Parts: sequence; structure tokens; C-alpha cells
Amino acid sequence: MEHYFTNNKNLKENTKKVDVKIKDTLFSFYTDNGVFNKKGLDYGTRVLLENINLKDKKSFLDVGCGCGPIGIYIAKQSENYSVDMIDINEKAVNLTNKGIKLNRLNNAKSFISNVYENIDSKYDMIITNPPIHAGKKVIYDIISSAKKYLNNNGEIWLVIRKDQGAKSLIKDMSDIYNIDIIKKDNGFYILQAKPIDTI
Repeated sequence: MEHYFTNNKNLKENTKKVDVKIKDTLFSFYTDNGVFNKKGLDYGTRVLLENINLKDKKSFLDVGCGCGPIGIYIAKQSENYSVDMIDINEKAVNLTNKGIKLNRLNNAKSFISNVYENIDSKYDMIITNPPIHAGKKVIYDIISSAKKYLNNNGEIWLVIRKDQGAKSLIKDMSDIYNIDIIKKDNGFYILQAKPIDTI
């Protein structure tokens, strides 16, 4: 079975523009077969963006960006923000870059990276709607390895469903992060994770 985190070049193209409003922000992104959010903005991402706290943060990394709604939304909040978006899926990155141009963003870019493979920067915030179907190992790698790519006082924000392992993830990551449940909505957990100071 093909998933959106694979590169299937044989899928029929069906590119569509999706228009979204979250709080007071209007933005658009492109979607297509073979990428997450192909039917539009998913509920979990919407809940994440409605509850995320960007205060005092300036640099952001969207891991597993899909077609880019998280990073595009954040980049539209302030021209002073710097937003990187990464995905292993080449089509997703191409669609995200089209969305960046559509929204006329000069403070965002998207590029291919298998988890943090092509990342050499640090960020104030890492955000992810993790690819559940990629498996627990990939999800845990995204979360546990994020600590190495955070600035001092950096945070991770993520959305995960209760029935897809939210409680076990909180428990398993509690030795390296202080994790707060920011919101529970229709089975989705919005989590904020801060690295535990090991000094």
C-alpha cells in the first residue's frame, strides 16, 4: 500500500488549490494525489494551528510538511518569522513551494529531508503532524531527535490522535521532555514538549 510519505511517480496528477481561514488568517495551499491533506485541511492540523502559541519565537521547522499548511500559516503571521518546511515526499515539497509562491512569502522555504537528514540549523520551534502510517519508529525518531535541533528555550508542538498512541508517546518521551497537553478535541491531542534540562 502506498502512503503519502513515499515517492510514487505513477500517481495521476490532480492538483487542487485549497483556501483556508484560521482565526483571522486567510491562506491557500495546493494539494494532489499522493500527499497528506489531499482532500483539504485535515481536522487535526486545524486544531493544532488554532491552539499553537508562537509568542517569543522567530524560527520554525515544520517536519513532514505535506503540502505545507502548517508552515504557510505560520509564515503569514509575521514577516520577521523564518520558516523551513521539510518532507521526504518530493511531490509534497514541490506543492509546498508552489504554495509559498502563491502566498507571496519571502520568509519560508521547503526542501526534501528524511526526518532531520538535511537539517543543519536550530530552531525556536519544531512543529509536526507526524506521519502515523510511517510507523512508531519514524514518529519517535521525529520527536526524540528534535531536541538536537532546538535553540535554548525551544519547543516542539505536535498533534496526535488518542487512539494512535498519544498517551504512550507522552509516557515514552517523558524522560527527555516536559510534555503538556494543550488541547483535547474530538480525539486529537495537541502537545507542547520542552526538553528537560540535563545540566
